[in-house]
Amino acid sequence: MAFRIYTKTGDTGNTSLIGGTKVSKAHLRIESYGTVDELNSHIGLVADLLSDLPEKATLLEVQDRLFTIGAALACDPAKESPLQIPDLFESDVELLEQRIDAMEAVLPAMKSFVLPGGHPTVSQVHIARCVCRRAERCIVHLQAEAEQPLSLVVKYVNRLSDYLFVLARFAAQHLQAPEVPWRPRVK
Repeated sequence: MAFRIYTKTGDTGNTSLIGGTKVSKAHLRIESYGTVDELNSHIGLVADLLSDLPEKATLLEVQDRLFTIGAALACDPAKESPLQIPDLFESDVELLEQRIDAMEAVLPAMKSFVLPGGHPTVSQVHIARCVCRRAERCIVHLQAEAEQPLSLVVKYVNRLSDYLFVLARFAAQHLQAPEVPWRPRVK
């Protein structure tokens, strides 16, 4: 039997965590995994826009890890999950670092901050980076509020924003889009 997409259980402004605990849809945990889901959608668009680059495979891995993170955030830490939740590993962070290093090896050295833009695809990667930073802030806040250790999740999302910044530069180079340096106006 197929599942219905609507259950009507959220019509009152509440939802259930994995494990059955009911919380407000405004709860920080919901905000955290909702922002991770938003990020995942932006990453999907980036992967579609950069389909001819070798980073497409990395972006698909990232999307999988973001589902893992979302599932972990959707669990009530006070209850044992009825589902087997996949794990995040230090090797996931290391993969991002390896991809950053590989892209930086072919990029010119940065001599100043660069303005986001230059090409619609590059702009989209920067939007994903900004959503990633927002997700990171939400997760750090959740970690502090819930006193739940999320250090590997925070580390992964932090490194992911670094990866997305370098990917934006890499995409600009591939697309022959100009990198516009930020020239601060000083008196």
